Amino acid sequence: MYRKNSFILLAMLLIFAVLLAACGGSATATEEAPAEAPAEEVAGKVGIVLPTRDEPRWIQDEARFEEALAAAGYEVEILFSQGDSAREKANVEDLITKGVQVLVITPHDGAAAAAAAEVAQEAGVKVISYDRLILETDAVDYYVTFDSIAVGAAQAQYLVDKASGEGNPLYLYAGAASDNNAFLFFEGAWNVLQPKIADGTFVIKNSSEAEALQDKAELTRDEMAQIIGQVTTNWDFNTAKNLAEANLTATTAEDKGDVFILAPNDGTARAIADAFAADGDVSSYVVTGQDAEVASVQYIIDGKQSMTVLKDVRTLVGDAIAAAITFLEGGTPAQTNTYNNGVIDVPAKPSEVISVDQDNVQAEIIDSGYWPADEFTGLP
Repeated sequence: MYRKNSFILLAMLLIFAVLLAACGGSATATEEAPAEAPAEEVAGKVGIVLPTRDEPRWIQDEARFEEALAAAGYEVEILFSQGDSAREKANVEDLITKGVQVLVITPHDGAAAAAAAEVAQEAGVKVISYDRLILETDAVDYYVTFDSIAVGAAQAQYLVDKASGEGNPLYLYAGAASDNNAFLFFEGAWNVLQPKIADGTFVIKNSSEAEALQDKAELTRDEMAQIIGQVTTNWDFNTAKNLAEANLTATTAEDKGDVFILAPNDGTARAIADAFAADGDVSSYVVTGQDAEVASVQYIIDGKQSMTVLKDVRTLVGDAIAAAITFLEGGTPAQTNTYNNGVIDVPAKPSEVISVDQDNVQAEIIDSGYWPADEFTGLP
């Protein structure tokens, strides 16, 4: 009996030891289990909507954005609206569903883009208006732009510097009336040209509205709209070429000769230059541009376009990314200026611009690394 009881007691002790070990093992395992690793933080996602793939300028911006944001460690998605405000809004809605926290948008139509900006604002997304201002809404947090008035002034100053004597034929062209920048470019140009029109250095040949207002140093927006309505290119090459040809057909040989042309950007400048070059009554022309597109830099080298205004896209993209990162980190981007969009004064910090012609194309375009030399022929 004693032996039997001893055996039972021993069995019970063994069972207790096993249970104790099991409990202890579980406790030890629980204590030593590594803490679950925190999910990796995503730096942030930026959505970008550009107006069209059909202009070389915006392909430049796409490439610069992709390169710079990847280097900065941020996720980016870029969509194009192809000149369609409805598609622009759909692009914004698509980016919102994909979780963007900051939207960078170049509006096709400044006023129509208000709807897209408001959709983003309602979703808690910060809105940066890029290069062109979104109009008639308070749903714009920041504006990244070059000094558009300075661009127009640089174009006009180039024409003034190349002119001598009196009665020089002046042909005016502008961007799209739907683009607020077109007004700013024209305003900057008019500020410089008007005194030289008033003193007889230039004579306007292709706009009765501009002729009627030539004695006014400062134009209202409505007055600029009247002029732009006559000389708009809609930023379209074919429109620009057709308008230039129509202007040349409507004028006489005395209205041509050595002419001076305010062209709003590089694409339209090349189209307008081609039209003037083909007219036998045009002895020479000085034509402006902007954006330093590869094709226009080659035109400058070849003497077919007089100048361009270099708006270094690397600078503008850098400014946009700096603003986006500041928003992602909960801050407020630097401000040196404001632009009224019809509802609010939008904070901005305009970037500088540089005039480029044959004299400094090597230094400003090639040596600066903006475009590689092997893109061009005929460099000095």
